[in-house]
Amino acid sequence: MTAAARLARSLLFVPGDRPERFDKAAASGADAVILDLEDAVGTSAKGSARQAILDWLPGHHGNGLWVRINAVGSAAHDDDVAFLKRLSASLAGAGIADAVRIMLPKVESRASVDALAGSVGHGQGLEIIAQIESALGLDQARDFAQSASITRLAFGSIDYSLDLGLAPDEDLALLHARSHLVWVSRLAELPAPIDTVTVNLKDASVIEHDARLARRLGFGGKLCIHPSQVTAVNAAFSPSEKDIAWAHEVVRVSHAAGDGAVKLGDQMIDKPVLLRAQRILASI
Repeated sequence: MTAAARLARSLLFVPGDRPERFDKAAASGADAVILDLEDAVGTSAKGSARQAILDWLPGHHGNGLWVRINAVGSAAHDDDVAFLKRLSASLAGAGIADAVRIMLPKVESRASVDALAGSVGHGQGLEIIAQIESALGLDQARDFAQSASITRLAFGSIDYSLDLGLAPDEDLALLHARSHLVWVSRLAELPAPIDTVTVNLKDASVIEHDARLARRLGFGGKLCIHPSQVTAVNAAFSPSEKDIAWAHEVVRVSHAAGDGAVKLGDQMIDKPVLLRAQRILASI
C-alpha cells in the first residue's frame, strides 16, 4: 500500500476535461488529486477527457494522483476500462512501475471490484478507492472491502441521500453510514475512510465544520471540490500543536514510569492512552 493511500487527508477533484487545471490542482496543497471522468464531465466530453488525462498523467504520475472512472454498468464504463488499459501500457512504456490508481464510484458488490481488477490489474497492478453511494453499497461494504485491490473506502453522501430520501446536509441522518464505513475499514485493516464532499464554497465555516465532524467520527480524510477547501481539510485532519505537545508529554512520563499506569495532571495514563499519543506523533 502506498504512503499516499494511507495518509491522504485532502483529495481534490478536478474535471478530466479541464486539463488547464491539472497543474493547478497538483500545486494546490492537496495530498491527492483525483482526475474525474464521472460526474464532473458531460457525456460528450468524456472521450476528450480520457485523452487529456492520458496525455498528462504519465509525465506527472505519483502517489497522489488518481482517476475516478464511471460506475460499473454505466454507459461509459467499458470505454473507461479500455482507457485504463491504455494508461497502464503508457505508464509501463514510460518506465513507471507504480500501480494504476482508480476511484470507483457507486460500488455495490465485490464482483464489480474483482471484475475491474481482472480487466485492468495486470502487470503493474491496480489500487482502488471504493466510493459507497447507496444503501446496497453500504450493506455490501464489509465484503468488498476485503478485496486485495481495495486501498481505501470513501463516502458519497449526495447519491446516498438520494437513494434513501435523506436530507443531504443533515449530519444526524448520515451518522449511521459514516460510522459503518469507519467500522468496516477497521475490520478490513484499511486506512481510515474518506468523507464526502462539501458543496458549499462560499462559507468557509461550513467546510471547517464538516471536516472536523468527519475527523471526530473516525475518518482520515475528505474529498474536496475546490482548492479553497484544501487548507481547512488538511488542518482538520492534522494534530494541533496542543495535541502534539500532549502526546510528547504522555510518552515522556510513560517511559519514565516504566510498565503500568501513571498520572499526568488529572489524567490517568495507561496503555491505550500511550498508544493514542504514539499514533499522534507518528502522523506528524
